[in-house]
Amino acid sequence: KLFIDTGKDEVFSLIQALNIRVTLTPVLPTRALRSDLTIFMNEWRPMFSRFHVIIVKDPDLKEELKIPEGFNLDVYGKPDIDQVVGSSTSILFSGYSCRYFGYLVSRKKYIISVDDDCLPARDPKGFLVDAVAQHISNLTNPATPFFFNTLYDPYAEGADFVRGYPFSLRGGVKCALSCGLWLNLADHDAPTQALKARQRNSRYVDAVMTVPARSLIPISGINIAFEREAVGPALVPALKLAGEGKCRWETMEDIWSGLCVKIVCDHLGLGVKTGLPYIWRTDRGDPIASLKKEWEGVKLMEDVIPFFQSVRLPREATTVEECIIEVANAVKERLGSMDPVFARAAKAMLDWVKLWQSVGSSS
Repeated sequence: KLFIDTGKDEVFSLIQALNIRVTLTPVLPTRALRSDLTIFMNEWRPMFSRFHVIIVKDPDLKEELKIPEGFNLDVYGKPDIDQVVGSSTSILFSGYSCRYFGYLVSRKKYIISVDDDCLPARDPKGFLVDAVAQHISNLTNPATPFFFNTLYDPYAEGADFVRGYPFSLRGGVKCALSCGLWLNLADHDAPTQALKARQRNSRYVDAVMTVPARSLIPISGINIAFEREAVGPALVPALKLAGEGKCRWETMEDIWSGLCVKIVCDHLGLGVKTGLPYIWRTDRGDPIASLKKEWEGVKLMEDVIPFFQSVRLPREATTVEECIIEVANAVKERLGSMDPVFARAAKAMLDWVKLWQSVGSSS
Protein backbone atom coordinates (compact mmCIF):
# COMPACT_ATOMS: atom_id res chain seq x y z
CA LYS A 1 0.00 0.00 0.00
CA LEU A 2 2.91 2.35 0.70
CA PHE A 3 4.26 1.83 -2.80
CA ILE A 4 0.83 2.24 -4.36
CA ASP A 5 0.27 5.50 -2.47
CA THR A 6 3.24 7.09 -4.23
CA GLY A 7 1.08 7.41 -7.33
CA LYS A 8 4.09 6.91 -9.62
CA ASP A 9 3.66 5.02 -12.88
CA GLU A 10 7.03 3.26 -12.61
CA VAL A 11 6.05 1.89 -9.20
CA PHE A 12 2.75 0.58 -10.60
CA SER A 13 4.69 -1.10 -13.43
CA LEU A 14 6.95 -2.85 -10.91
CA ILE A 15 3.94 -4.01 -8.85
CA GLN A 16 2.34 -5.44 -12.00
CA ALA A 17 5.58 -7.13 -13.07
CA LEU A 18 5.93 -8.82 -9.67
CA ASN A 19 2.21 -9.71 -9.71
CA ILE A 20 1.70 -8.20 -6.24
CA ARG A 21 -1.97 -8.28 -5.18
CA VAL A 22 -3.42 -6.36 -2.29
CA THR A 23 -5.72 -8.29 0.03
CA LEU A 24 -8.65 -5.93 -0.53
CA THR A 25 -10.23 -6.51 -3.93
CA PRO A 26 -13.03 -4.06 -4.70
CA VAL A 27 -15.07 -4.23 -7.86
CA LEU A 28 -15.25 -1.03 -9.86
CA PRO A 29 -18.56 -0.83 -11.73
CA THR A 30 -18.20 1.96 -14.26
CA ARG A 31 -21.17 2.70 -16.46
CA ALA A 32 -20.81 3.17 -20.20
CA LEU A 33 -22.88 5.89 -21.87
CA ARG A 34 -20.28 6.27 -24.60
CA SER A 35 -18.89 3.53 -26.81
CA ASP A 36 -15.16 4.33 -26.89
CA LEU A 37 -13.67 3.72 -23.42
CA THR A 38 -10.05 3.62 -24.60
CA ILE A 39 -8.92 6.93 -23.08
CA PHE A 40 -10.95 6.39 -19.92
CA MET A 41 -9.58 2.91 -19.21
CA ASN A 42 -5.98 3.80 -20.09
CA GLU A 43 -6.04 6.84 -17.81
CA TRP A 44 -7.34 4.70 -14.95
CA ARG A 45 -5.05 1.74 -15.73
CA PRO A 46 -2.68 2.30 -12.74
CA MET A 47 -5.66 1.80 -10.41
CA PHE A 48 -8.12 -0.36 -12.33
CA SER A 49 -5.62 -2.98 -13.52
CA ARG A 50 -5.19 -4.18 -9.94
CA PHE A 51 -8.85 -5.09 -9.44
CA HIS A 52 -11.90 -6.66 -11.00
CA VAL A 53 -13.88 -4.21 -13.13
CA ILE A 54 -17.55 -4.41 -14.06
CA ILE A 55 -18.67 -2.32 -17.02
CA VAL A 56 -22.42 -1.95 -17.53
CA LYS A 57 -23.37 -0.74 -20.98
CA ASP A 58 -26.38 1.54 -21.22
CA PRO A 59 -29.13 -0.61 -22.80
CA ASP A 60 -29.92 2.30 -25.15
CA LEU A 61 -26.36 2.45 -26.51
CA LYS A 62 -26.27 0.65 -29.86
CA GLU A 63 -22.55 0.88 -30.71
CA GLU A 64 -20.08 -1.79 -29.63
CA LEU A 65 -17.82 -0.82 -26.75
CA LYS A 66 -14.13 -0.19 -27.42
CA ILE A 67 -12.12 -1.37 -24.40
CA PRO A 68 -8.31 -1.74 -24.35
CA GLU A 69 -6.73 -5.00 -23.22
CA GLY A 70 -5.01 -5.69 -19.93
CA PHE A 71 -7.93 -5.59 -17.50
CA ASN A 72 -9.76 -8.20 -15.46
CA LEU A 73 -13.30 -7.24 -16.34
CA ASP A 74 -16.84 -8.33 -17.11
CA VAL A 75 -19.05 -6.37 -19.49
CA TYR A 76 -22.83 -6.50 -19.18
CA GLY A 77 -25.23 -5.28 -21.87
CA LYS A 78 -28.96 -5.31 -22.46
CA PRO A 79 -29.19 -9.10 -23.09
CA ASP A 80 -27.45 -9.77 -19.76
CA ILE A 81 -29.70 -7.33 -17.91
CA ASP A 82 -32.82 -8.86 -19.44
CA GLN A 83 -31.65 -12.38 -18.57
CA VAL A 84 -30.86 -11.56 -14.94
CA VAL A 85 -33.65 -9.09 -14.15
CA GLY A 86 -36.40 -10.16 -16.52
CA SER A 87 -39.44 -8.05 -17.27
CA SER A 88 -41.25 -8.36 -13.94
CA THR A 89 -39.79 -5.23 -12.41
CA SER A 90 -40.37 -1.49 -12.66
CA ILE A 91 -36.64 -0.76 -12.46
CA LEU A 92 -35.00 0.56 -15.62
CA PHE A 93 -31.23 0.12 -15.74
CA SER A 94 -30.80 2.82 -18.37
CA GLY A 95 -28.75 6.01 -18.46
CA TYR A 96 -26.96 6.68 -15.20
CA SER A 97 -29.02 3.96 -13.50
CA CYS A 98 -27.13 1.21 -15.35
CA ARG A 99 -24.47 1.35 -12.60
CA TYR A 100 -26.95 -0.25 -10.19
CA PHE A 101 -26.91 -3.45 -12.20
CA GLY A 102 -23.19 -3.66 -11.40
CA TYR A 103 -24.02 -3.31 -7.71
CA LEU A 104 -26.57 -6.10 -8.08
CA VAL A 105 -24.33 -8.70 -9.75
CA SER A 106 -21.06 -7.93 -7.96
CA ARG A 107 -19.95 -10.30 -5.22
CA LYS A 108 -17.02 -8.27 -3.88
CA LYS A 109 -16.90 -6.82 -0.39
CA TYR A 110 -16.19 -3.27 -1.53
CA ILE A 111 -17.66 -1.54 -4.58
CA ILE A 112 -16.26 1.65 -6.10
CA SER A 113 -18.25 3.50 -8.73
CA VAL A 114 -16.71 5.92 -11.26
CA ASP A 115 -18.37 7.51 -14.29
CA ASP A 116 -16.82 7.20 -17.73
CA ASP A 117 -16.46 10.98 -18.16
CA CYS A 118 -14.13 11.22 -15.15
CA LEU A 119 -10.36 10.85 -15.03
CA PRO A 120 -7.86 10.47 -12.17
CA ALA A 121 -7.02 13.75 -10.47
CA ARG A 122 -3.65 15.04 -9.31
CA ASP A 123 -2.98 16.52 -5.90
CA PRO A 124 -1.42 20.00 -5.42
CA LYS A 125 2.06 18.43 -5.60
CA GLY A 126 1.29 16.88 -8.97
CA PHE A 127 1.01 13.28 -7.77
CA LEU A 128 -1.66 11.05 -9.24
CA VAL A 129 -4.53 10.50 -6.80
CA ASP A 130 -5.25 6.82 -6.19
CA ALA A 131 -8.99 7.10 -5.67
CA VAL A 132 -9.31 3.37 -5.02
CA ALA A 133 -6.77 3.36 -2.18
CA GLN A 134 -8.34 6.44 -0.57
CA HIS A 135 -11.87 5.03 -0.75
CA ILE A 136 -10.70 1.77 0.81
CA SER A 137 -8.92 3.73 3.54
CA ASN A 138 -12.16 5.60 4.27
CA LEU A 139 -14.16 2.38 4.47
CA THR A 140 -11.69 0.39 6.55
CA ASN A 141 -11.27 3.10 9.18
CA PRO A 142 -14.11 3.89 11.60
CA ALA A 143 -16.51 6.80 11.18
CA THR A 144 -17.62 9.18 13.94
CA PRO A 145 -21.21 10.30 13.18
CA PHE A 146 -22.34 10.91 16.76
CA PHE A 147 -19.85 13.59 17.83
CA PHE A 148 -18.06 15.94 15.43
CA ASN A 149 -14.26 16.06 15.53
CA THR A 150 -13.00 19.54 14.56
CA LEU A 151 -9.81 18.04 13.12
CA TYR A 152 -11.99 16.07 10.71
CA ASP A 153 -11.00 12.39 10.35
CA PRO A 154 -9.23 11.51 13.63
CA TYR A 155 -7.92 8.26 12.13
CA ALA A 156 -5.98 9.98 9.33
CA GLU A 157 -2.21 10.14 9.53
CA GLY A 158 -1.11 13.05 11.73
CA ALA A 159 -4.59 13.60 13.22
CA ASP A 160 -6.30 12.60 16.44
CA PHE A 161 -9.32 13.38 18.58
CA VAL A 162 -9.57 16.89 19.98
CA ARG A 163 -9.82 17.87 23.62
CA GLY A 164 -13.31 17.24 24.98
CA TYR A 165 -14.14 14.41 22.60
CA PRO A 166 -15.80 11.64 24.68
CA PHE A 167 -13.51 8.65 25.11
CA SER A 168 -16.57 6.40 25.00
CA LEU A 169 -17.14 7.42 21.36
CA ARG A 170 -13.55 7.30 20.13
CA GLY A 171 -13.89 3.74 18.90
CA GLY A 172 -16.23 5.01 16.19
CA VAL A 173 -18.55 2.87 14.06
CA LYS A 174 -18.26 0.99 10.78
CA CYS A 175 -17.96 3.29 7.76
CA ALA A 176 -20.33 1.93 5.11
CA LEU A 177 -20.19 4.67 2.46
CA SER A 178 -17.39 6.89 1.13
CA CYS A 179 -18.30 9.90 -1.03
CA GLY A 180 -15.47 11.44 -3.04
CA LEU A 181 -15.39 14.90 -4.61
CA TRP A 182 -14.65 16.40 -8.03
CA LEU A 183 -12.13 18.80 -9.47
CA ASN A 184 -12.79 20.97 -12.53
CA LEU A 185 -16.56 20.67 -13.05
CA ALA A 186 -18.27 20.85 -9.66
CA ASP A 187 -21.47 18.99 -8.80
CA HIS A 188 -23.81 21.88 -9.55
CA ASP A 189 -27.40 21.62 -10.66
CA ALA A 190 -28.39 22.92 -14.09
CA PRO A 191 -29.54 26.39 -12.90
CA THR A 192 -26.29 27.03 -11.01
CA GLN A 193 -24.10 25.72 -13.82
CA ALA A 194 -25.99 27.80 -16.37
CA LEU A 195 -25.52 30.92 -14.24
CA LYS A 196 -21.85 30.20 -13.50
CA ALA A 197 -20.86 28.59 -16.79
CA ARG A 198 -17.16 29.43 -16.43
CA GLN A 199 -16.79 28.55 -12.77
CA ARG A 200 -14.57 25.57 -12.03
CA ASN A 201 -13.62 23.84 -8.81
CA SER A 202 -9.85 24.05 -8.32
CA ARG A 203 -9.76 23.75 -4.52
CA TYR A 204 -8.13 20.54 -3.32
CA VAL A 205 -8.98 20.20 0.38
CA ASP A 206 -6.84 17.46 1.90
CA ALA A 207 -9.43 16.23 4.38
CA VAL A 208 -12.02 13.55 5.10
CA MET A 209 -14.92 14.07 7.48
CA THR A 210 -17.80 11.99 8.78
CA VAL A 211 -21.24 13.33 7.96
CA PRO A 212 -23.04 13.79 11.31
CA ALA A 213 -25.98 11.55 12.15
CA ARG A 214 -29.38 13.00 11.16
CA SER A 215 -27.74 15.27 8.58
CA LEU A 216 -28.66 14.57 4.97
CA ILE A 217 -26.17 14.81 2.12
CA PRO A 218 -26.61 15.08 -1.67
CA ILE A 219 -24.65 12.02 -2.81
CA SER A 220 -23.42 11.74 -6.38
CA GLY A 221 -22.90 8.24 -7.74
CA ILE A 222 -20.04 9.49 -9.92
CA ASN A 223 -17.36 8.91 -7.27
CA ILE A 224 -18.48 6.72 -4.36
CA ALA A 225 -17.50 3.51 -2.61
CA PHE A 226 -19.42 1.33 -0.19
CA GLU A 227 -19.36 -1.96 1.65
CA ARG A 228 -21.80 -4.06 -0.31
CA GLU A 229 -23.12 -6.31 2.46
CA ALA A 230 -23.55 -3.36 4.82
CA VAL A 231 -25.62 -1.02 2.64
CA GLY A 232 -25.89 -2.45 -0.89
CA PRO A 233 -29.71 -2.77 -0.93
CA ALA A 234 -30.06 0.86 0.23
CA LEU A 235 -28.47 2.19 -2.96
CA VAL A 236 -31.67 2.00 -4.93
CA PRO A 237 -32.44 3.19 -8.51
CA ALA A 238 -35.93 4.52 -7.85
CA LEU A 239 -36.63 8.16 -8.73
CA LYS A 240 -36.91 8.62 -12.50
CA LEU A 241 -37.90 12.03 -13.84
CA ALA A 242 -40.46 12.07 -16.62
CA GLY A 243 -38.17 13.52 -19.29
CA GLU A 244 -34.72 12.87 -17.90
CA GLY A 245 -31.85 12.66 -20.35
CA LYS A 246 -28.29 11.36 -20.52
CA CYS A 247 -26.48 14.22 -18.76
CA ARG A 248 -25.77 14.38 -15.04
CA TRP A 249 -27.82 17.57 -14.67
CA GLU A 250 -30.88 15.80 -16.08
CA THR A 251 -31.10 13.06 -13.42
CA MET A 252 -32.00 12.86 -9.74
CA GLU A 253 -31.80 9.11 -9.08
CA ASP A 254 -28.50 9.26 -7.21
CA ILE A 255 -29.72 12.14 -5.02
CA TRP A 256 -32.74 10.03 -4.02
CA SER A 257 -30.55 6.97 -3.53
CA GLY A 258 -28.19 8.98 -1.33
CA LEU A 259 -31.02 10.18 0.88
CA CYS A 260 -32.22 6.61 1.29
CA VAL A 261 -28.81 5.21 2.19
CA LYS A 262 -28.09 8.03 4.65
CA ILE A 263 -31.23 7.54 6.75
CA VAL A 264 -30.61 3.79 6.70
CA CYS A 265 -27.04 4.34 7.92
CA ASP A 266 -28.31 6.63 10.67
CA HIS A 267 -30.88 4.07 11.76
CA LEU A 268 -28.43 1.15 11.78
CA GLY A 269 -25.58 3.10 13.39
CA LEU A 270 -23.30 3.15 10.34
CA GLY A 271 -21.05 5.98 9.14
CA VAL A 272 -20.80 8.01 5.93
CA LYS A 273 -17.64 9.92 4.99
CA THR A 274 -17.07 12.70 2.46
CA GLY A 275 -13.98 14.50 1.15
CA LEU A 276 -11.03 12.66 -0.37
CA PRO A 277 -10.57 11.17 -2.92
CA TYR A 278 -10.90 13.69 -5.72
CA ILE A 279 -11.41 12.81 -9.36
CA TRP A 280 -11.25 15.06 -12.44
CA ARG A 281 -14.64 15.65 -14.06
CA THR A 282 -14.54 16.61 -17.74
CA ASP A 283 -16.95 19.13 -19.23
CA ARG A 284 -19.99 17.55 -20.76
CA GLY A 285 -23.52 18.55 -21.73
CA ASP A 286 -25.36 21.83 -22.09
CA PRO A 287 -26.80 23.11 -18.79
CA ILE A 288 -29.19 25.45 -20.58
CA ALA A 289 -30.69 22.57 -22.57
CA SER A 290 -30.74 20.42 -19.45
CA LEU A 291 -32.54 23.02 -17.36
CA LYS A 292 -35.99 22.13 -18.68
CA LYS A 293 -35.44 18.43 -17.98
CA GLU A 294 -34.04 18.86 -14.48
CA TRP A 295 -36.39 21.63 -13.33
CA GLU A 296 -38.99 19.02 -12.39
CA GLY A 297 -36.48 17.42 -10.03
CA VAL A 298 -35.42 20.78 -8.56
CA LYS A 299 -39.02 21.47 -7.59
CA LEU A 300 -39.57 17.95 -6.25
CA MET A 301 -36.62 18.30 -3.87
CA GLU A 302 -38.51 20.98 -1.92
CA ASP A 303 -40.93 18.25 -0.84
CA VAL A 304 -38.45 15.37 -0.76
CA ILE A 305 -35.99 16.86 1.73
CA PRO A 306 -38.55 17.64 4.50
CA PHE A 307 -39.91 14.12 4.05
CA PHE A 308 -36.53 12.45 4.56
CA GLN A 309 -35.74 14.76 7.47
CA SER A 310 -38.87 13.56 9.25
CA VAL A 311 -38.59 9.83 8.51
CA ARG A 312 -37.98 7.66 11.57
CA LEU A 313 -37.65 3.93 11.07
CA PRO A 314 -39.07 1.46 13.62
CA ARG A 315 -36.75 -0.53 15.89
CA GLU A 316 -38.08 -3.72 14.31
CA ALA A 317 -36.31 -2.76 11.05
CA THR A 318 -32.91 -4.33 11.70
CA THR A 319 -31.76 -5.11 8.14
CA VAL A 320 -31.14 -2.83 5.19
CA GLU A 321 -33.91 -4.52 3.20
CA GLU A 322 -36.42 -3.99 6.00
CA CYS A 323 -35.40 -0.33 6.24
CA ILE A 324 -35.92 0.28 2.51
CA ILE A 325 -39.35 -1.39 2.65
CA GLU A 326 -40.31 0.95 5.50
CA VAL A 327 -39.09 4.00 3.56
CA ALA A 328 -40.93 2.85 0.42
CA ASN A 329 -44.18 2.46 2.34
CA ALA A 330 -43.76 5.94 3.84
CA VAL A 331 -43.08 7.40 0.38
CA LYS A 332 -46.23 5.81 -0.99
CA GLU A 333 -48.35 6.96 1.95
CA ARG A 334 -47.05 10.51 2.38
CA LEU A 335 -45.78 11.53 -1.06
CA GLY A 336 -47.62 9.21 -3.47
CA SER A 337 -50.66 11.47 -3.85
CA MET A 338 -48.55 14.57 -4.52
CA ASP A 339 -46.95 13.42 -7.76
CA PRO A 340 -47.03 10.13 -9.74
CA VAL A 341 -43.21 10.08 -9.74
CA PHE A 342 -43.26 9.27 -6.01
CA ALA A 343 -45.67 6.36 -6.39
CA ARG A 344 -43.41 4.94 -9.10
CA ALA A 345 -40.36 5.46 -6.89
CA ALA A 346 -42.01 3.57 -4.01
CA LYS A 347 -42.81 0.63 -6.28
CA ALA A 348 -39.27 0.62 -7.68
CA MET A 349 -37.86 0.49 -4.15
CA LEU A 350 -39.95 -2.55 -3.29
CA ASP A 351 -39.01 -4.19 -6.59
CA TRP A 352 -35.34 -3.47 -5.88
CA VAL A 353 -35.52 -5.23 -2.51
CA LYS A 354 -37.05 -8.29 -4.18
CA LEU A 355 -34.32 -8.20 -6.84
CA TRP A 356 -31.60 -7.92 -4.25
CA GLN A 357 -33.00 -10.83 -2.27
CA SER A 358 -33.30 -13.04 -5.37
CA VAL A 359 -30.24 -11.94 -7.36
CA GLY A 360 -28.04 -9.74 -5.21
CA SER A 361 -27.90 -12.14 -2.28
CA SER A 362 -27.14 -15.27 -4.29
CA SER A 363 -23.62 -16.68 -4.35
